[in-house]
Amino acid sequence: MRLMADGTTPSESQRRRATRIADRIAELYPEARTALDWKSPWQLLVSTAISAQTTDENVNKAVPGLFARFPDPEDLANADPEEVEQLIFSTGFYRQKTRSIISLAQDLVDVYGGVVPDDMDELVKLKGVGRKTASVVLAEVWDQPEIAVDTHVKRVANRLDLTVHEDPVKIEKDLKAQVPVRLHSRFSMRVILFGRGVCDARKPACGTCPIRRTCHWPGKS
Repeated sequence: MRLMADGTTPSESQRRRATRIADRIAELYPEARTALDWKSPWQLLVSTAISAQTTDENVNKAVPGLFARFPDPEDLANADPEEVEQLIFSTGFYRQKTRSIISLAQDLVDVYGGVVPDDMDELVKLKGVGRKTASVVLAEVWDQPEIAVDTHVKRVANRLDLTVHEDPVKIEKDLKAQVPVRLHSRFSMRVILFGRGVCDARKPACGTCPIRRTCHWPGKS
């Protein structure tokens, strides 16, 4: 049995409640997947890496040109940074992202022969790849039981009293300890959709929320 971030074991009632919440959100968004377009683990890894501080739509508009010019890790590893910057300019923070994905590509080529590893510990060794990015790739490509914690997952998990933490790693641990493993791989994307459509940061639709009765958030209206 998985432990919570504080080292304790979740109670039976906590696990039952988390299961009810996860099952209900799964009913709302049964086919939830990442909105990023990808054709290979490599493409999803890069797209996820440059999706920070922008929309998936912006990423999807930029990466076709990027992958047409640099289709493989070897190509991007040897790319001219200025050319990459021009291709992903619209995603914002393009200089930082360019350095990140070129370093990522170089690491991937040097350490793994250009093949994206299907293992969390190995993925996070790549420059610019954190647990969130790795979790997205592992869950989407290989259906592994990983939970990516972004701003939506963080907000919803705290509002639903599934965690009391702000640190993404601790939130991930709390969620994995309470939510059934069978629901892990799709959980993040479902919660993201729920966070966008119902549990909005500024104007949550508490009055029509399908899990209102289960919600412990004192700010619900």
